[in-house]
Amino acid sequence: MTTVELKMPKMGESISEATILNWLKNVGDTVEEDETILEVATDKVDSEIPAPCDGVITEIRYQPNEVVEVGKVIAVIEATTIAIKKEDSPLLEGEMSKGRGGQTDRESSKKKMNQASPHFKGEMSKGQRGSDAFLSPLVISIAQKENLTIEEVQSIPGTGTDGRIRKSDVVQYLKNRKYPLPSRPQPLPPKPSYNAPPISYVEGKDRIVEMDRMRKMIADHMVYSKHTSPHVTSYIEVDVTNIVNWRNKVKQEFQDLYREKLTFTPIFVEAVAKGIKEYPMINVSVDDKKIVVHKDINVGMATALPNGNLIVPVVKNADEKNLLGLAKNVNHLVNSARNNALKPDEIGGSTFTISNVGTFGSLMGTPIINQPEVAILALGIIKKRPEVITTEKGDEIAIRSMMYLSLSFDHRVVDGFLGGSFLRKVGDELEAFDSNREI
Repeated sequence: MTTVELKMPKMGESISEATILNWLKNVGDTVEEDETILEVATDKVDSEIPAPCDGVITEIRYQPNEVVEVGKVIAVIEATTIAIKKEDSPLLEGEMSKGRGGQTDRESSKKKMNQASPHFKGEMSKGQRGSDAFLSPLVISIAQKENLTIEEVQSIPGTGTDGRIRKSDVVQYLKNRKYPLPSRPQPLPPKPSYNAPPISYVEGKDRIVEMDRMRKMIADHMVYSKHTSPHVTSYIEVDVTNIVNWRNKVKQEFQDLYREKLTFTPIFVEAVAKGIKEYPMINVSVDDKKIVVHKDINVGMATALPNGNLIVPVVKNADEKNLLGLAKNVNHLVNSARNNALKPDEIGGSTFTISNVGTFGSLMGTPIINQPEVAILALGIIKKRPEVITTEKGDEIAIRSMMYLSLSFDHRVVDGFLGGSFLRKVGDELEAFDSNREI
């Protein structure tokens, strides 16, 4: 038999390397001429590489997510038919590139991924979708230009192998996107002018835990948000005694009647939606010098996953739902998140986010804005305290259920008046809750 070397092909004059996305064949598999055996990507295009001949794969030299220079041998095939002449196949053409200053393939791969916006770095995770889906350089490039958030990109159904998101998937999503933002490149955070201090640890005593891909993306997204938006946080304290008493009174009847749990979250979402209706400029996104005002009120809920990471499922059109509708929607999203069963369209498109830090016992919080939104509301723990209240008899001390609300907002477009007014409106809605409200 004849041995045929499969080389990384040329894919354009300015392209000197490509990332291997996925092998569709393994060592020992039989292949036919022109059958696709792997997928590769550059920062401009995704490509499928066909077999140059009939035969059996005897060697695979590079694995998914590795960056390979044009002309390097990526696999070896034992041909069962006459080998293709070199001049007849672009896969066998091309001289070895000069090596980018002697970098190894792994160093080149790291450099390639570091050139992307930080919150779009990722690793190949074969056979997985959703939060672990690999994002090719081309998809990353398009996402950056179109201002897509991590959640939006991950929500796009992928038609590639193992559900991988392809260029065509992103293009189709953008065509149907309800509120496309004007294209502009995302700025990279400036490199620090100092070296990070070394971290000392004792082997055998201290433990090193590698961040998973989702935690890396969350970390990068948080750094990106703080770099992008000048954060300001305002606080108020609200009396939610009426809400607590009403819920305690009707929650069992509510569950018996509707087969749904009645938590505080749908009540909070309802108050936020009313606040946004009165102050719509809190429901916006910033695109350079333009402000995109969203008509729909889609409230994201920061939710903990079983592995400890966070995700933001979204209550779409929250202002159009009654309390029962909100309760059903919230319960479904929370249960789906806990069971890793959220659908792609349930984690994208939020225009405002809430974070219930009280769930973990926190009195209050200073949340980081969920880009590209301009504000996020944190809800603290509900605690009973003696408070001075005004009654018909005058001032009295009574036991009340109190809660802190904190609003972090983007000071580029939300000033103190707007942020404070919106926060006060949400607080007023909660305090004015009708304790005789029917379910």
